[in-house]
Amino acid sequence: MRRTSQDGNDSGRKLCVADRFSNRLITVDNVAVPRPPKAFISWSSGKDSAYALHEARASGLAEVVGALTTLSEAYDRVAMHGVRSSLLDRQIAALGLSPLKVMLPSPCSNAIYEARIGEACEQIKAQGVRHIVFGDLYLEDIRAYRERQLAALGMSAIFPLWRRDTAELARAMIASGLVAHLVCVDPKRLGRAFAGRRFDSQLLDDLPRDVDPCGENGEFHTVVSAGPMFAAPIAVRVGEVVERDGFVFADVLAD
Repeated sequence: MRRTSQDGNDSGRKLCVADRFSNRLITVDNVAVPRPPKAFISWSSGKDSAYALHEARASGLAEVVGALTTLSEAYDRVAMHGVRSSLLDRQIAALGLSPLKVMLPSPCSNAIYEARIGEACEQIKAQGVRHIVFGDLYLEDIRAYRERQLAALGMSAIFPLWRRDTAELARAMIASGLVAHLVCVDPKRLGRAFAGRRFDSQLLDDLPRDVDPCGENGEFHTVVSAGPMFAAPIAVRVGEVVERDGFVFADVLAD
């Protein structure tokens, strides 16, 4: 199954090495830097950010030193994914990264979001870091927003997975040893029964044809518990499944 971006471009097209890894040579303060720049990963707790981290490390795009995560103040859980902060802490420890948590109110206005992300970015810059790695796949408006936001703060974005064919990418994630479960499902796009299921080949086969294999259009979100980006796997179990604010959440807990 091939996916296209919003502008109609084929996200499965074969890109040349210079196109796919255009961030390999990055200018910092107008000086070409021959080694990978230090960066934070925008860590959602899910598979896309996890695999973006893995690819950034493996291909030499960045030396990732920290993880930036947004959480809900009301629930103390990862924003949108609903992952408990206790499991998030286990993830970041297994990644060997420095955590930076941004607490957001619920609901959260765009002005508050940008102000708090801006404060976090100032903390990142104070550590001599000016790049953030994202797991975005093909949504042009999201990428443009991130790039504008960071440029205004004197920072740059890196997208290791950009325009990868999502059907191939999903299976490459699984083949790498990545273990993830669906923690949030949009019931308007995907059946409630998918919440809590493992992200594996059987799940990919079971997805409706109009659902992106990586859930890039918000059909589902995941939490990762094992993979090549972790020093050791995290044992997890699926707990209660609830519906809240128009989404179905599966409570995945660390054993």
